[in-house]
Amino acid sequence: MLFPTLDFAVFFLIVFAASWALQPYPTGRKLLLVAASYFFYGYWDWRFCFLLALSSVMNWAAGQAIEAMAKDRDKRRIVAAAVAGNLLILGAFKYYGFFIQSLNDLFYSIGLERELPFLGFILPVGISFFTFQGISYVVDVYRRDVRAQRSLLNVLLYISFFPQLVAGPIVRASVFLPQIETPRDPNRILAGLGLILIVFGLFKKVVVANYLATEMVDMVFLDPFFYGPVDLTLAVWGYAIQIYCDFSAYSDIAIGVAALLGYRFQKNFDQPYRAASIREFWRRWHISLSSFLRDYLYIPLGGSRPDANGRDRTKRNLMITMVLGGVWHGAAWTFVFWGVLHGLGLVVERMLGWGRLGDGARGWRRLLAVVLVFHFVCLTWIFFRSETFGIAMTYLAGFANVTAPIEYLRPFILALILIGFAMHALPPDLPERIERRLRPLPLPVQGALAGVAVAAIDALGPEGVAPFIYFQF
Repeated sequence: MLFPTLDFAVFFLIVFAASWALQPYPTGRKLLLVAASYFFYGYWDWRFCFLLALSSVMNWAAGQAIEAMAKDRDKRRIVAAAVAGNLLILGAFKYYGFFIQSLNDLFYSIGLERELPFLGFILPVGISFFTFQGISYVVDVYRRDVRAQRSLLNVLLYISFFPQLVAGPIVRASVFLPQIETPRDPNRILAGLGLILIVFGLFKKVVVANYLATEMVDMVFLDPFFYGPVDLTLAVWGYAIQIYCDFSAYSDIAIGVAALLGYRFQKNFDQPYRAASIREFWRRWHISLSSFLRDYLYIPLGGSRPDANGRDRTKRNLMITMVLGGVWHGAAWTFVFWGVLHGLGLVVERMLGWGRLGDGARGWRRLLAVVLVFHFVCLTWIFFRSETFGIAMTYLAGFANVTAPIEYLRPFILALILIGFAMHALPPDLPERIERRLRPLPLPVQGALAGVAVAAIDALGPEGVAPFIYFQF
């Protein structure tokens, strides 16, 4: 079930009305939201609901076991087993085929013609997101950031909550579980802000992202051999805007939908293309993932602290973190290389001190830093978007094809790209500002205005509904 569809609109209206009708009955409300979340997830393939339930029960049981143990050593063993179990599920469904194909390619290259068998797993939608949420729960219980939940229902709701189930944001257990345990107050819901975020998200997805994909990006990346430097530059700029608008749109809608149900999620994107360093980019892009990798991987590896012998292992830890971040995005060497490039960028910044210099720059120096960082990110997007290394290298080689005709230097394409850039020049708190202006209006009037805006966006968008890019991750 996709957000920008009539099916979801009807589904959400029913869930919204029923959940607030059950507000005086917390257990009944939780049961409703869990049932709605499993219906939402099962809309793609009902069989994967069993996998989602297995993940939830496994992590709930691990939390109970951690709390029951007296010795810290025993607690760590349970955490290690639970994290391994989560990663085993993720690896079996997401990486088995990639691993077997890589081994078969290696055997073929050394003259061994025997092939290992493929099992043909289907990738469950959103498995990376709910797996990370399961890990967050177990680790947060171990760190005592949140108490182990005696109620399995709470963990089922935390891991399956439908607004962010299939494409994030990744919500920490220590952030969401206290909200589950506290009855929601209908007088304190951020209804106006939720509606505004939904409208903003729909515009970014339905109009900007979908048109950029269908009118230019998909064609150029399908076979970049036929295009020259102008079209290739426009296409990679277009993809940079497309993936930002697509993914941040899902986050906006998820945060808005959760707000209408009484839950607060943190911002997941903060105008990433105005970053003046790669480090700043990762503080602004997919914030829930970058902070997850920082707190659950980079810092446990040692972060930027020297080891017992005084050796600086920051560069190693940055590379490990970013490579694993690339692997998380997809089972392909192009994603691994994307992570390597970002890791190398962060290492070079740290060695030369450019990260702090860029963060503190002002005026034309900051503008220059922003332009350089944006184009570094665009370079990495070429590998992220390309199906194979061969296509990525053909794309890069095409910048020398100066005799190729120009096809996509069109007003409509340029306008979409400029809209994407303009989003990064607007006040970061624009939704909050609009909400304050609309707050005096009665809530039904705000809802009617949002309905008109949604209808206008639907009329402006192309035919059909394209899935969100991050569904594949």
